[in-house]
Amino acid sequence: MLRKTLNDLPHSRPYLIVTAIAVVVFFPTWLRLASQWLEFEQVLAHGLATAVIFLVLILIHPPIASRNEGSEYYPHRLFGGLVLIAATLIWGLLELVRIDTLAFLMLPVGVAAVSWTLLGLKNTLSFLPYVLLLSLSLPVWADFVPALVSLASTVVSAIVRLFGMTALIEGNSITLPYGRLLIADGCSGIRYFAISILLAMMTAILNDYRWKGWIGTLALATAIGLMANWVRITILVVVAYETNMESALLTDHETMGWIVFGAFIFPALYFSPVRKRNGQSAPSLKSARIQRQGLIAVLVAIAIGPLGLILSQPSTSSQPAWDLTMPELQFRENPTLPLPVTLPDTLTEQVWSSGALWISLAQTQKQSAGDKLVPYLANTYDNSTWHIEEQVAPGLAIYRNILSRERVLMAQWYQVGSRQGWNYHEAKLLQIPATLGGETRFALVTLQMPCGRRNCENGVSLVKGKMAEIAEYLRP
Repeated sequence: MLRKTLNDLPHSRPYLIVTAIAVVVFFPTWLRLASQWLEFEQVLAHGLATAVIFLVLILIHPPIASRNEGSEYYPHRLFGGLVLIAATLIWGLLELVRIDTLAFLMLPVGVAAVSWTLLGLKNTLSFLPYVLLLSLSLPVWADFVPALVSLASTVVSAIVRLFGMTALIEGNSITLPYGRLLIADGCSGIRYFAISILLAMMTAILNDYRWKGWIGTLALATAIGLMANWVRITILVVVAYETNMESALLTDHETMGWIVFGAFIFPALYFSPVRKRNGQSAPSLKSARIQRQGLIAVLVAIAIGPLGLILSQPSTSSQPAWDLTMPELQFRENPTLPLPVTLPDTLTEQVWSSGALWISLAQTQKQSAGDKLVPYLANTYDNSTWHIEEQVAPGLAIYRNILSRERVLMAQWYQVGSRQGWNYHEAKLLQIPATLGGETRFALVTLQMPCGRRNCENGVSLVKGKMAEIAEYLRP
């Protein structure tokens, strides 16, 4: 293996250099990504290992360089340089306003753009599978968790009905005769899903698959990751049903989950085909060559990227905090909202009431150029107890407590400076115009009204009217 790696080093070196240059161009985001790898959180526990696998694959199984190098002329590399500069500008804007998820997604784009600029399009296409594998190390997996939980809830609920169990199924909650099981974020199976995809990409790269082989391998890996998690959850439900919720497996099922996943993945790996490069060793392949003309575009990217980012930090000026001083509202000390809302410590909350209507204004202000305008906000309510019964309008829904059967009409929106967003992702994008416009204030506005015993229709018009009034009041 060592001799083969040394023989392949001339073919690996250009791609290692391209990766190193991309790290330099987009260094602030790479540094932040490395710190997240070292935290080994559940959804990114594989991040550091994936980055190491990426480098190892380049060394032991470098991309096959194009034999027809002469077809790569100036216009192709010029376009690659323009793509690199455009990618750097977009990344710089995202990094400036600290939209981390999108900035992380620009990293593999940056690696591919640097490769295109320095090695040409054909060599970049052979390098692209490796870049896609590296993209698995990005902290974007948490965005898949809600969809995976919803899908697992649907499938497991159908299996429970098929088995004829006595159970009340409400969303991701399964109530059995002796207790309740919740398909929470930890049951999303995100680790099995991520590892399945990672193993599939490794197999496709080592076998030098074309696009059809890639699609088939990734489809099979996706099915294995999902099915392993569904089987795991189904086993827990059956055990809970048969043991009257008394089995120790219900509280400690980590090992069982990996055993189930192994029962799916090991046969797939064992029977997966193994293809060699038909005896093609390093001497029989033509190495990719770094073109000096592309270094000009790289220098421009560095100038407008990390260097430009340092010089273009917008100044921040303090603005007065929002205050709902309306005559019909009564300020409340230490209130308890009908539907409890969980907020991070970075937000300062104030609560008012008007009859049965409750209004919460949780706000913060950006203090320095390096701070985020929109802080990280997880789910603000307990979705294991409260479910959305009906979406009335954007930002306005009826919530029902699955235990007490209470119903609450709740409206919620994100105030980003002078702009209004109905969901967290929209609020993150609104950071761009708000930050460039020098706005520093952010607020999460929540209106709640308990519903009557029969319906919530009487409160809808009242809440909508108050929403419009408060939104207009918060605008400068």
